[in-house]
Amino acid sequence: MSFVADFGHVLFATLRDVAPILLLIVGFQLFVLRQPVPHLRRLIIGGVYVVLGLTLFLLGLEKALFPIGKMMAVQLSDPRFLYGTATAPAKVHWADYYWIYLFAALTGFATAIAEPSLIAVAHKAHEVSSGTISQLGLRITVATGVACGISLGAFRIVTGTPLYLYILAGYLLVVLLTIFAPKNIVPLAYDSGGVSTSTVTVPLVAALGLGLAGAVPGRNPALDGFGMIAFACLFPIITVLGYALFSHWLLLWKKRKERHKEKRSNAL
Repeated sequence: MSFVADFGHVLFATLRDVAPILLLIVGFQLFVLRQPVPHLRRLIIGGVYVVLGLTLFLLGLEKALFPIGKMMAVQLSDPRFLYGTATAPAKVHWADYYWIYLFAALTGFATAIAEPSLIAVAHKAHEVSSGTISQLGLRITVATGVACGISLGAFRIVTGTPLYLYILAGYLLVVLLTIFAPKNIVPLAYDSGGVSTSTVTVPLVAALGLGLAGAVPGRNPALDGFGMIAFACLFPIITVLGYALFSHWLLLWKKRKERHKEKRSNAL
């Protein structure tokens, strides 16, 4: 009965959230375009699927993903696990939480690889570039950026350093890479930062940050628990731009080497 009550509550909330979108589309179709809704039966069935899917997804977040992220953060930062004692030492060193950094990095990589939005963007990028951009290569590059970002975000929570320092330094690096990176990859890199944080990554990362901030002595979940998603958005831009710049330089070096080799053969 508890599941039925929770499902009904989430279903009502989902219908309430979806209603403005439905009213907007129907209103434009009937009163602005003044056209009947095409394939009405198919759209109604699809809308029912969307509402049920969102309801089950939100219920799954509440029952599974949020608790898992918080539970892992609390367990990995427990003094019994870190030091073998019931209480943490008076002064906590950032290196003591290396399991947290590793778990954060692996979680970021795994969730980013599984992101449906990233898969869709990688597919379209591969299609538009006529196969020049590898789907798997782009997904791995973005997932590596997310892994680095979330791990650094966990480090920031443990050390308690200000968030703005990391954000300023990160976007300064993004600006520098944007200047030198191949121009055809810059828009894709910026989009990769956005699509890397969606339905799979955000719940786990948010729960991990809040759980870690609540478990580390001297940290406030309201002040320190948030901000990891910003790292997960920022670092994929850096990794995609950096990889594109490295590939560009490598290609130039190979061409220069081939020209030098050709000149030597002509001289002989």
